[in-house]
Amino acid sequence: MTADPQRWLWAVGAVVLWLVLIAVTVWRERRAAALARARSDAMASAGSGQGQPILVAFASQTGFAEELAWMTARALGDGGVGARVRSFADLDIETLETADRALLIVSTTGEGDPPDAAARFVRTTMTAGADLASLRFGLLALGDRSYDQFCGFGHAVDGWLRRAGADPLFDMVEVDDGEAGAIRHWQHQLNQITGSVTAPDWTPPAYDPWRLVERTLVNRGSPGGEAYHLAFEAVGETPVWSAGDIAEIGLPERDGATPGSREYSIASLPSDGRVEFLIRLMRHTDGTPGLASGWLTQGLALGGEIGMRLRPNRSFHSPADETPMILIGNGTGIAGLRAHLKARTATGGGAWLLFGERARAHDAFFDVELQAWLASGVLRRLDRAFSRDPGDGRYVQDLVAAAADELREWVGRGATIYVCGSLEGMSQGVHAALEKALGLDVVLTMLEDGRYRRDVY
Repeated sequence: MTADPQRWLWAVGAVVLWLVLIAVTVWRERRAAALARARSDAMASAGSGQGQPILVAFASQTGFAEELAWMTARALGDGGVGARVRSFADLDIETLETADRALLIVSTTGEGDPPDAAARFVRTTMTAGADLASLRFGLLALGDRSYDQFCGFGHAVDGWLRRAGADPLFDMVEVDDGEAGAIRHWQHQLNQITGSVTAPDWTPPAYDPWRLVERTLVNRGSPGGEAYHLAFEAVGETPVWSAGDIAEIGLPERDGATPGSREYSIASLPSDGRVEFLIRLMRHTDGTPGLASGWLTQGLALGGEIGMRLRPNRSFHSPADETPMILIGNGTGIAGLRAHLKARTATGGGAWLLFGERARAHDAFFDVELQAWLASGVLRRLDRAFSRDPGDGRYVQDLVAAAADELREWVGRGATIYVCGSLEGMSQGVHAALEKALGLDVVLTMLEDGRYRRDVY
């Protein structure tokens, strides 16, 4: 007797469906268990620490943002900083107004839409007036670049907070489809808050070996401390990266402690055949060198190897070559701006660099290159301020204020603004100067449109 082929197909289909249902069930159970462990661990430590706990709020559609929120709370607690976790479903304006710091993990669903649980917050809170001048915030935006409105709800929340007067602790961290590198960058920002250098990694990196081939002190006698130009060559095949990307360097184990990592702006391009940095030797109040900068500028022998990986930093990638660029920075922040200048051509939209440091005699970093770029037309204008020089005494934000008319003209032609350097002082001063020169609405619109980007630390 011959079997009915259609009956066999139905039977096979039923078995496949049954296996899929089992797999989905197992996945959900494992994810729920992981979330429960993260929540349990976080609740055990979130109440610790001194001062007012940091508000950790999440807007989640699939549970990933919630999971990251509880992991964030645990990281804060482990670092001695208290935390309290809230869903956007339970978040109101009073909670934000009474918080001094908030960390928000925000998903985007569909084409730029908020998660379902955040609908009430959008309808009742984001449409109402708010005074959040006493709030400082950080925002982790989860999205998918295959959609036109990448991290759309994250950008909407960021813009609303800024318009309400809140100040960012650091620039928004965008995560493309769960990208591990971006999540590690969020964890790096948490380490800056807690002061931790040995916190366990949520997504342990795979470092590649690199060899130190050059180290030069470039500002001997500077009142701002020693800065070194370092170059590393890949031990294996040289990877590809873009201007704006970041290098994550693994630190050596010390005193049995778990090794941490440091992030540095890359000052070179793959065409240079090596990764270059400009690193300042940091010193503690007792004069001892910093863990990472001391090792890289003093302890690591020439020819010695380190573990390093290059991480995409898409939010700081260059625009099209024909788009004019306004580059603003101070100190060793010129490293990241140098890579963008290297990527420009003389026939493109041109670039304008505004840079601040201590003393022209010591701290005119990469001056030979800058003069060559001026001569070729890659750099259309160069403004520098040296705060310790007699007759100068200006900072880079003073350059921004003095060039307000020209800045408006460049922005009117479609220029983008890229800022790289210190978070405290410089980036805040530059932001305030840009708001005064261009207007608050223009600056916020440029932020939302990706025409104003920052890599500050």
